[in-house]
Amino acid sequence: MNITFLGAAKTVTGSNFLVEAAGKKFLVDCGMYQGRSTQEMENSEDFLFEPSEIDFMLLTHAHIDHSGRIPKLYNEGYRNPVYAHKATVDLCSIMLPDSGHIQENEIEWKNRKRLRAGLEPLPPLYTAEEARKCLEIFKPVKYDEIVDVAENIQVRFNDAGHMLGSSIIEIWVTENGKTEKIVFTGDIGNNDIPLLDSPTMIESADYLVMESTYGSRLHLRNDDKAKMFLDIVSETLDNGGRVIIPSFAVGRTQEILYEIDKIKEENKDDKEFTRKYEQLMKTPVFVDSPLAISATEIFKMNTDLFEGEIQEKLKNGDHPLEFPGLQYARTADESKALNETYYPSIIISASGMCDIGRIKHHLKHNLWNPSSTILFVGYQAPGTLGRQIVDGADKVKIFGEEITINARIEYIEGYSGHADQEWLLNFVYSFINKPKHIFLVHGEPEGQEVLKGLIEEKTEIPVTIPGFGEKYEVAEIPKLEERKEYSKKLENYNLRMQILEKLYKIKDDINDMTNVVKQEKVMTDESKSEIDDLNNKIKKLEDQIKGLID
Repeated sequence: MNITFLGAAKTVTGSNFLVEAAGKKFLVDCGMYQGRSTQEMENSEDFLFEPSEIDFMLLTHAHIDHSGRIPKLYNEGYRNPVYAHKATVDLCSIMLPDSGHIQENEIEWKNRKRLRAGLEPLPPLYTAEEARKCLEIFKPVKYDEIVDVAENIQVRFNDAGHMLGSSIIEIWVTENGKTEKIVFTGDIGNNDIPLLDSPTMIESADYLVMESTYGSRLHLRNDDKAKMFLDIVSETLDNGGRVIIPSFAVGRTQEILYEIDKIKEENKDDKEFTRKYEQLMKTPVFVDSPLAISATEIFKMNTDLFEGEIQEKLKNGDHPLEFPGLQYARTADESKALNETYYPSIIISASGMCDIGRIKHHLKHNLWNPSSTILFVGYQAPGTLGRQIVDGADKVKIFGEEITINARIEYIEGYSGHADQEWLLNFVYSFINKPKHIFLVHGEPEGQEVLKGLIEEKTEIPVTIPGFGEKYEVAEIPKLEERKEYSKKLENYNLRMQILEKLYKIKDDINDMTNVVKQEKVMTDESKSEIDDLNNKIKKLEDQIKGLID
């Protein structure tokens, strides 16, 4: 059995793994890269495999960084099954066409610039209609059922607790009379997500491919983050401000409101808490996402996946996806209208990492305002607009306009849908028959190294952190193999990525220096010394640029 790591390798997006086993070739996930242009360029590159040679695909969940290139795969001739949990199929039926719509809008904007520069227009990665067509090859499966997907290959989907329909996939492969099991975790859910069941603990595996998004970090526990959320919102509303929450549809915010409802009883004698809670319940909450209504309906159709306590509430007519003050901005005009008048309110808008979608308009109209709060409740990938804001940028560019950040910026990390370091380790500890080897994927390199060290120290299970394009013969001691047909493409790709990263670094340095010079209205001895230092830095940058050109 061989695995080639073609995405989410030392990064958190573009999940894509090619497995060759029992005479078959199959994929686990086929996601889009999200973040810096250096990564997004890979979305339009040729696949490093022949789509017609793939026998089937296993999809862990519907998030675009795991599913977003399936329409591209379909366009290139793939017609074999995509196995996924029923709820994942339901969500892909709205998320993939929405992604296609975004591809069309993005390329239209880029092509206007290309035409002005005398360049030929480019086609979108895929269209909304092409995304709808690819849904014909999706095959829904249920949790806990063993499915024969090919001769000598069986799979079982287990609840990953990350989002509706998310799955940890067990794969049994029989080769040369010997059966071995490899487990792909997809994204493991945060154990504190209130609407969903906790991630399934797997009893045995020979090999494990595990996500590591929060490999070096711990989340806040539920009560703490619920109170923190209420305090942030209340303080903003008291100041006459607006709270902007970048998030997909309504899922995470509903989880927050549900948690606040739970702790309400514990704080019923606290007058200040009661005031804040009642204020929140009276505040208009606008969900500004074209997917929101459809996503909510899909949640309602799959309530059997909710945890037991939620199902009891549903029986009593208390639906966790409905609450006072909730309104939907269905059209672009309704979305624009939210920014034409300013009053205390909450706006939930996609995308969660702020790189695409309506959220960018709300940031443009609120980042400059000291009365506003931008509240992040999910992971922000490196290179995204959301990550720039969370990391403390003074200014950001949105739609070509430089926006000064005066708003309050908050990040409640515990609302992430990903397991933190503690629960990633608990997942490994839970195996009765421990894996012989673990591959860490879907994480930033620094966090992966921390998690690798802890796993090896505490369990003595060896761990590998594979790089992009690396192919391993899966064994107790995995063997890294070279694939000659990849070498030239990978060499060119890596060189381009290195150059682009250097150019982005130079661009960031130039922007920082420009801001310093602009701020010095009157020249003093101190500022003259600083300007002299900047001149020296500029000379160094010039040398770097000459080196790149030469």
